[in-house]
Amino acid sequence: MDENNEELDNVIVLNDEDGNEVKFEFLDLIEYEGEEYVVLLPASEENEEENDEAGEVVILKVEDTENEEEESYVSVESEETLNKVFEVFKEKFKDEFNFVNEDEE
Repeated sequence: MDENNEELDNVIVLNDEDGNEVKFEFLDLIEYEGEEYVVLLPASEENEEENDEAGEVVILKVEDTENEEEESYVSVESEETLNKVFEVFKEKFKDEFNFVNEDEE
């Protein structure tokens, strides 16, 4: 077990396209149409004081790698798939999170 993550064991670190490490809080794993998707919340240290503001989640598709110990996450190209996965997530966590609907004025 990695001892550095004792207080935040649900934080994962991914590398962006520029090779920078980006921390995310792991919220859930959603299965949709035979594929698995992770729902992540960007966890930047600068924003910890502003945690009251609505954060946008990031949804990535889980892909297996040749190494069984590791998983790879890839962007989801389909807007429709993203919306469906997010709907499942919202339904599952409707009592835990206060979702803001962007369509409402």
